[in-house]
Order: sequence, then C-alpha cells, then structure tokens
Amino acid sequence: MKRTLTIGGVAVGLLAAALATPSTSSAAGDVKSVPLAASGIAAKNIVAYWLAEDAANLIAATPYNVETKVVAKHVSTGGPAPDSKPGVVPAIGDEKKATAKSKNVNLPKTTGKVFFLGTDGKPHWATATSVQSQYRNLVATAGHAVYDTESNGQTLDYWVFIPGYYEGKTPWGVYVGKQAFTHYDYDVYEDGDRDYAFVTVYNGLKAPHDGIPAGNHRPSKVFTDGGTGWQQIGGWQEVSKEVYDQYFGWDTFIGDTDKVFANGKWHYFVWKFADAGRLGDNVGGQGLAYNQKVGKATFVFGYPSGSHPDGNYAYSGKTLKWSYGKTFAASAPARKAEELIGIKSSFTGEGAIGSSWLIGYKSNRRLGYLNGVTIGVSDTDGNNRYDTSVSPYFDGETYGVYSKAKNLWSGSIA
Repeated sequence: MKRTLTIGGVAVGLLAAALATPSTSSAAGDVKSVPLAASGIAAKNIVAYWLAEDAANLIAATPYNVETKVVAKHVSTGGPAPDSKPGVVPAIGDEKKATAKSKNVNLPKTTGKVFFLGTDGKPHWATATSVQSQYRNLVATAGHAVYDTESNGQTLDYWVFIPGYYEGKTPWGVYVGKQAFTHYDYDVYEDGDRDYAFVTVYNGLKAPHDGIPAGNHRPSKVFTDGGTGWQQIGGWQEVSKEVYDQYFGWDTFIGDTDKVFANGKWHYFVWKFADAGRLGDNVGGQGLAYNQKVGKATFVFGYPSGSHPDGNYAYSGKTLKWSYGKTFAASAPARKAEELIGIKSSFTGEGAIGSSWLIGYKSNRRLGYLNGVTIGVSDTDGNNRYDTSVSPYFDGETYGVYSKAKNLWSGSIA
C-alpha cells in the first residue's frame, strides 16, 4: 500500500510496499564531465579573487537561492527504487568498520561552503562535503550548486570549496574545483532526480600570511648587493613576463600581481601561495551509500540561511547546523523529479542547498555514509514554515557518476 500527500504541491509517497520499476546502472555515456579550472595558474587566479582585499568577496557572498523552493502543481505517485543491490563506500579513515557509539552530535569537519559566481555576476555560496576518493580530493554537492541552470551555461564560475569557513577565515585552505561530474540527464535535461554533482579539487591553497594585500599594493622588495639584486619580503615571488601575463593584471583590484621598474628594466611579481595539502588528509571524507531502503535514520548537515515564508529569520548561515529524522519517498513533477527522498527538517533553503545527508553517522568519528544532498525545501502543512527538505535518491547511477570522479588525480598547484 502507498499513501500520497502534497508538500506545498509536491507529491510525497509514504511507502509500505514495493516502489517503481528499477532503472539500470549508470553507463559511461550517462556521465557528464566539465572542467572548472584547467590549470594551476587559473586556479591561483580564482583563489586570488576570493582572498583579495582581506577576503572581501568571500565575506560579501550571499546564500544561493536558485531553485530552492520545491513547489509543484500536480500530484504524482512516483517514488525512488533501487536499481541494483545496495552498496556502500567506506569513509576516509573508516575503512575498518567502527563499532563505538556516542550520544553527542559532533559536527563533521568534512562539511563546508562552496563559493562561486552566480549568473548575476555576484558571489554566492552553498553547502558541500568532502567524500572518499583515491586521491582524497573529492567534493559532493547539489548539481545546481555547480552547473549553471539559469542561463544554460556550462558551470558556475570561480568555484571553490572551503571546509570550516567562518567570516572570511579559511582554516584548512581554499580548494579550487578542477573537474565537475554529474549525470547526463541533469546536464542536458535538468532532471531533478539527478540533481547532484561530484567535483575533484586541487590541493588547498593558503596565503603565507594574512592574505593578499589590498588594492594596488607594491611588492615588499628591497635592494641588496649594492642595488643590483632583490630580497623577497612577504609572499611575493618574481616571475618572467610570460608567466606574469597569465595572471590577472597588476592594476586590477585583485592585487595578486604587480610590477616594478628598476635597474633599467621591469620586474614582474605574483603572490606566492602555500600548499595546504589534500582535502581528505585535512578534514577526512564521508563514505557513500546507494540503493538504500527508504526510511533510514539520517542526519542532515548544512548552512541554512534566510527566512521562512512567514518572514521568521531562523538561520544566519554562519555556522554549521544539523537536523535528524527518517527519510520517506517524495516526488516533484514540476522539477522533473519523480524519485526523490524527503526528510522532516526546519532548514530554510538559502545556503542549505547541497547539505549532506548522512546515514550510519558515528558522532565520535564524525563519519558516516553520504546518502543524499539537499536540492530544495518545502512547507508541507501550509503554515508558512519550511518543514521538509528533499534530495535525489542515490542509486546505482549515482554510484556510476561517483565512480568516474573518484580515481582522478588533481595534485598541488602551489
């Protein structure tokens, strides 16, 4: 038997029996891959954009609110179904199953914010999490927090992941996206059932001191050896004109390059970043679960922000929050989504997009299995308060997309 109710116009099935006909596992042709920052210099320019002017663009970024409200006009009886046998990928450091239990909810270090430029050209952020991969360099989030669904472009620009971000601080560095992976059906048809993405990231970058100098600040250089040589002070590094030209110009507001005329010629400088290491080595990485039964107890971790429909400003988006409950089947035909899962949660949509849904979460180890990502929120009882979050159902096709990304090396760009 299956009962159906409407979530603000979204049909939600409460299942007690079999679901829809299973689909087949993901083939190579079902995976779409797009480069984000194809070179180390491109990645450094992206970090410079975010860290310049004392991280002004990070601080000015606003929560991403594209496609956050899940509202549909038609009731659907669809729901998720496994397309193959259930499977799990262990978390980083949890390859041997841990049995310890804890009553406290310790927040995972793996969750952080992704920053990018929206189609309005302004800086925005959403939520994402580090997941297991061969080179410990993989991030999972909602598909529309990576791919441009507004202007039908390829991907959102200047994409970075910052675990533990707080008011301009980047405790474990800034991780620039190298390659984005999603399902072909999401990239081409914006299929809501495939609204997830996996992104490989370069090693983190951090400025040697407090960040890139503001504005057109001259390199901290002094003459030595009777005025014939240079002594570097601070984070500037002299490079050739050819290398310099691949960076943003010195007279931009970025402030990551500069040039000085001395000894009868121009000397060119770029800001020298330090290598923060691999993402998974620094914060760990969650495992992955797919083709799981609906109804599992699940923790949702994210950075909700903004107000409820009644105007109540519930979350600031500054700190990591969590909610807990059991999943249920859902669908949202207006979002081209017939096989979603839902969970009772008071998270508001802005900023919470991409929040990690973890099953089997061990609070003492701060590890579990990623089994969903928030793609929208809804008010199910019409009281003008969001009470439900929804995610794509992770099945064998999700694992197929993950498998294309999990073994790709990215490396250091410092």
